[in-house]
Amino acid sequence: MCTTCGCAEGNLYIEGDEHNPHSAFRSAPFAPAARPALNITGIKTPDFAPSQTAEGDLHYGHGEAGTHAPGMSQRRMLEVEIDVLDKNNRLAERNRARFAARQQLVLNLVSSPGSGKTTLLTETLMKLKDRVPCAVIEGDQQTVNDAARIRATGTPAIQVNTGKGCHLDAQMIADAAPRLPLDDRGILFIENVGNLVCPASFDLGEKHKVAVLSVTEGEDKPLKYPHMFAAASLMLLNKVDLLPYLNFDVEKCIASAREVNPEIEIILISATSGEGMDQWLAWLEAQRCA
Repeated sequence: MCTTCGCAEGNLYIEGDEHNPHSAFRSAPFAPAARPALNITGIKTPDFAPSQTAEGDLHYGHGEAGTHAPGMSQRRMLEVEIDVLDKNNRLAERNRARFAARQQLVLNLVSSPGSGKTTLLTETLMKLKDRVPCAVIEGDQQTVNDAARIRATGTPAIQVNTGKGCHLDAQMIADAAPRLPLDDRGILFIENVGNLVCPASFDLGEKHKVAVLSVTEGEDKPLKYPHMFAAASLMLLNKVDLLPYLNFDVEKCIASAREVNPEIEIILISATSGEGMDQWLAWLEAQRCA
């Protein structure tokens, strides 16, 4: 279940499950983890109302939970968030320990739909071929199209379809990763569902989140979706080959990202022209050796 939008794991499908009649679909949300009794104090429970500016704009993110859901108090939303994220974080730590034991670099690629991250990933895999062992977990609500594109590069890949879910979670990675043949010291790329909101909250056990932002999206995207860019270690500013044809302010975009996250690294890149690819590959190698 997502703590932001309330989506569940309905119709979750991981490639290979069709051969196991006992796990074809894991459609029920996971049970809440055991935890100490909560004592959330100082939070008002009446009906939630948005704040309003002089211009009439409505803001629903000002409450203690940072979001709003019809019929739920801020207290209840915090309780749900603690339940869901507590279990996810513990599963993520188990994933991280397993990856660390094999010295595998795990990256969580996040972006809006259409940012070009699959094309960028396939080009990256072609350049790493015969140099570094790689594998990919592909996250989408439906279809196995992206996993097929990855496998066409010769890289092992598995598709995770989340159904109604808007993001991957740590349990999905725990289910999918063991099915991939990946050598020690290899790189596991996790391409998350295209969404700049919900994946920000869910640790998968990765070493870094890498946010892919294309120049066709607008330079203020980091300010509109600050939680994702605050959580990312690296921003790949993608499709820079299109800059001559767009009214896009690169410096403003970089400033927006660093306003949200002063420590974020930024690489300007294009899978089409090859610009920035060497810098991106060098970053990957540095992370493998770190």
